[in-house]
Amino acid sequence: MTSEHTTTYFDARAKNWDDDPMKTARAQAVADGIQSRVPLTNHMTALEYGCGTGLLSFALQPQLKHITLADSSSGMLAVLQDKIAANGIINMRATQLDLTTDPLPCDRYILIYSLMTFHHIEDIDKILRDLFSLLVAPGYLCIADLDSEDGSFHGPEFTGHLGFDRNELERKLTHAGFRSVDFTTVFEITKGEKQTRYPVFLMIARKL
Repeated sequence: MTSEHTTTYFDARAKNWDDDPMKTARAQAVADGIQSRVPLTNHMTALEYGCGTGLLSFALQPQLKHITLADSSSGMLAVLQDKIAANGIINMRATQLDLTTDPLPCDRYILIYSLMTFHHIEDIDKILRDLFSLLVAPGYLCIADLDSEDGSFHGPEFTGHLGFDRNELERKLTHAGFRSVDFTTVFEITKGEKQTRYPVFLMIARKL
């Protein structure tokens, strides 16, 4: 969501994205965390920002009225469109959107969620303000991403955020207008020769 390089990276990996069982397990763990802490109803409209192939939204879809799935990668969205059509799902819509460059859409949502997208976004303060504007009140924002790490998760070429300090992110959320900010650890990614463990948090905040 931050550059042409990032979009190209995800375009190239879109077709095989769902083949990784870790990604499926991670999405399900985040979905379980959202379901246990947000009172989902079939009257809720939702936005998944940085949706990729929609793994998280497919896990939440039966409990929501409608989901708009937004991403900047046309490759990811093509795979997503095929999955929506193949499953005959009528309450999910894919759209190309990059809030770092595009204007805010007109639609508003009761629930917005994002999985492993924020560490690719340069201006966290702006994206939080934008997502706050896209929520109705009362509404919920759910962010799942990496805790602070030493740069080994992506490697030396990566130019995004090296995870997030929870206290610092909470301050940014509060400054953007969110309340009732709460963090839990919902998943752990293990990767690399040293089998390094990278915790994934789920943050849930409210627009009141």
